[in-house]
Amino acid sequence: MWLYYNTAEEFKEEDIQDHFGFVYLITHLGTGRKYIGKKFFTKSKTKQVKGKKKKSRVSSDWQTYWGSNTELQEEIKLNGEDKYTREILHLCKSRSACSYWETFEIFSCHALLSDSYYNSWVTCKIHKAHVLGKINGSQQSISKQRHDSSSVGSENNQSSEITD
Repeated sequence: MWLYYNTAEEFKEEDIQDHFGFVYLITHLGTGRKYIGKKFFTKSKTKQVKGKKKKSRVSSDWQTYWGSNTELQEEIKLNGEDKYTREILHLCKSRSACSYWETFEIFSCHALLSDSYYNSWVTCKIHKAHVLGKINGSQQSISKQRHDSSSVGSENNQSSEITD
């Protein structure tokens, strides 16, 4: 089950509307360790039609998805899904918006610098034209529920100081 960030309200398929994907936070309830990622509601599928390849979009596995981090996936198999929460941080209307907000959240909470996160790498390639003037429209009411700091790490009193 996916929840809206910082609420007990369940996110359902009808809530997708015109969104392309979302940025999420998975938290281990016992340790508080977290994982930030992104997921698209659909995936590309290629089909042969009269000898020609035709691309279409089909529903992805977003409802049963538990992240791409292998360490996290192994722990979930070992501990059980009920020991984790899955929260949607941002609903996004484009692939670029998903990439932007995922990278923003990972860097804002220093996830790559902390053992409190499963995240071990980040890759992002976004063209300015794909987000400039569009990014504010990409956020839905979920972001409005968040604190002014707009980052997961800040809400959990993560230190913003980077040390050697």
